[in-house]
Amino acid sequence: MFDIKRICLWSGPRNVSTALMYSFAQRSDCRVIDEPLYAHYLSKTPAREYHPDAEEVIATMENDGEKVVRDLILGDFDKPVVFFKHMTHHLVNLDLGFLSRTVNVLLTRDPVDMLPSYAAQVEKPTLLDVGYQQHIELLKYLQSIGQNPPVLDSKQILLNPKKVLSELCQRIDIPFEEVMLRWKAGARPEDGSWAKHWYKSVHESTGFGKYIPKTEPFPESLKPLLEECKPYYEQLSAMAIKA
Repeated sequence: MFDIKRICLWSGPRNVSTALMYSFAQRSDCRVIDEPLYAHYLSKTPAREYHPDAEEVIATMENDGEKVVRDLILGDFDKPVVFFKHMTHHLVNLDLGFLSRTVNVLLTRDPVDMLPSYAAQVEKPTLLDVGYQQHIELLKYLQSIGQNPPVLDSKQILLNPKKVLSELCQRIDIPFEEVMLRWKAGARPEDGSWAKHWYKSVHESTGFGKYIPKTEPFPESLKPLLEECKPYYEQLSAMAIKA
């Protein structure tokens, strides 16, 4: 039996995390798992009241986060690489000790681009919904246990996916594969039940799209949240792998 490299991508919402999951799914050596802690998060927080189809997620997934960690994230697999797409804010009331046994990667996105996209699904998001503060808390924890996690910024990925992914693979000690840059349009069997609400653009894609800056005015209602998010994003962005 081989040693399993368990890659945990810790993202915020609307950060091209699903495209990254699709990218890793193309690898010959890799299994991908879509947000295994989502039901745990929904069942433990007020997000249950306003996330699309929260009750379906809770009814169809394991709600006990510690069990998810023990039986799935740290479980057995038939491939030497497993890629878990996570949202950082799903780490609610969990013992983080398991992170010493996983390869952790942080993924962020400029809140100027992210917040309007997220607000299209969750009308009045808060700092707890979007993961920026949790990213910094997670970064500090990982550094405290001796890890130096790679940081990705979705803009840099879209500007030059081959360069950024090549450097990421080098940092996490797996070979880069060209197949990671392209995939077939449509859904994947690993998609969570929430895909119908969140994955339309990635289902229409066959690879990483071009970075297109937003041109419409930033919504006034989101400006207070933007100011809260900025300092956290700027700290992460400064550490990100550059295109």
